[in-house]
Amino acid sequence: MKFLPYGLHWIDEKDIEEVVKVLRSDWIVMGSKVKEFENAVCDYVGSKHGIAVNSGTAALDIAVNSLEIESGEVITTPFTFVATAHSILYAGLKPVFADIEKDTFNINPEEVEKKINEKTKAIIYVDFAGHPCEIDELKRIAEENDLWLIEDAAHALGAEYKGKKVGSFADITIFSFHPVKHITTGEGGMCVTDDDELAEKMRILRNQGVETAALERFGPKGKWTYDVKMLGRNYRMTDFQAALGLSQLKKLEYFLKRREEIVKIYMEELADVPFVELPVSRPHVRHAWHIFTVLVRKGINRDEFILHLRERGIGAAVHYIPVYKFSYYREKFGFRPEDFPVAEDISERIVTLPLFPKMTDEDVMRTISVVKEIGREISR
Repeated sequence: MKFLPYGLHWIDEKDIEEVVKVLRSDWIVMGSKVKEFENAVCDYVGSKHGIAVNSGTAALDIAVNSLEIESGEVITTPFTFVATAHSILYAGLKPVFADIEKDTFNINPEEVEKKINEKTKAIIYVDFAGHPCEIDELKRIAEENDLWLIEDAAHALGAEYKGKKVGSFADITIFSFHPVKHITTGEGGMCVTDDDELAEKMRILRNQGVETAALERFGPKGKWTYDVKMLGRNYRMTDFQAALGLSQLKKLEYFLKRREEIVKIYMEELADVPFVELPVSRPHVRHAWHIFTVLVRKGINRDEFILHLRERGIGAAVHYIPVYKFSYYREKFGFRPEDFPVAEDISERIVTLPLFPKMTDEDVMRTISVVKEIGREISR
C-alpha cells in the first residue's frame, strides 16, 4: 500500500541539472548563485533585500537579532513550530503568547493588544498554513506602540494579502525552503526587508559576524583583511542550494495552482461530511495552502483518528502542538493552557491531511475515501 506523507518535495531532472552545474564549478558556498537566488525571491515578492541562510530557523534567528533588542518581550502565536518562539529566546528575550482566531488559526490582533506592556518590543506573526494574518491590524498595533514587526511566512511563499504578495509588509519577513514547503533548497531560508540597515546586519549575522562575505575576501579582487562586528553564527547557504531554489522558483506558480486544485477537491468532497470542519480562506487573501487541515468533531478521538489514517497509508499529522505545552516552556515560564482557550480547542481536534503538488487526483480521492470510512467507524 502506497504511503502518502502530509507533504513532499518535487525535484525533477532540470533541478538536478542546475545543481550539478554548480557542483562542477569553482565556487559552491555563498557565491554568485546565492545572490542570484536572493534577487529572484525579492523580485517575486516585491522586496528590496534578500538574505539567504541555511534554514528557516536561521532566518528567524538573524531577523530577531538584527533588531538588537537588549531586553524585553516579543509577542507571538503559540500555534506554530517551536522555531518561532526559539528565535525570541536565542536573542535573550521573553516570548509572550497571544491566542489565535477560531477560523484561520492565525494570531488574534485583539489578543495581541491585550498583551502589550512597557516591556513589549516586537510582534512576530505567523501565516498559518499559508493564510496571511490580518496584517493591516497588526501593522496598526505595531505603529501605535512603536514595535518591530516580523512576519514568519514559512508557510506563505506566494500568498497574497489584499492583492499584494506577502514579503514586504513587515520590517522583516522570513521564508523557509524545507522539503515540505512550496519550493525547496533541501534546507534553507531567507529574510527579506526594505530596510538597508537591517539587511546589512542580517548579512553580518549569517556570516559569523564578519563584515565582508567570502566572495569579497577570496575572489579575484578580494581583500584579505576583515573585521567581526556582531556575534553571528554560520548560517551560510551553499550555491548548489541556491541553484536548486532558482530552478524551483520557476515552477512556484504551477506548484501553487496544483495545491489549489487539490484543496478544491478536498473542499467539495468533504463539504457534507458531518464529523469534520473544513478550513477557511478569507476573500481578501490568496491562500498559499502549505498544509490542509480539518477539525474533527468534538467527541471524536483525534489521536485515534490519525492512528487509523496512518494504518491505511495516509500520513496524517498534527500542526501544531502549542508551544506552551512543551516541557521546556512550561518549566521555564509557567504558561497556563487555560489562558489560550482557542489554541487549546483547535490543537486537540486538528488533523493535517496530505497536500503536495506531486499528489494525483487518485491520491486525493483515496485520502478522502479513507477519511470518510474511518470517520464513520469511530463516530458511531
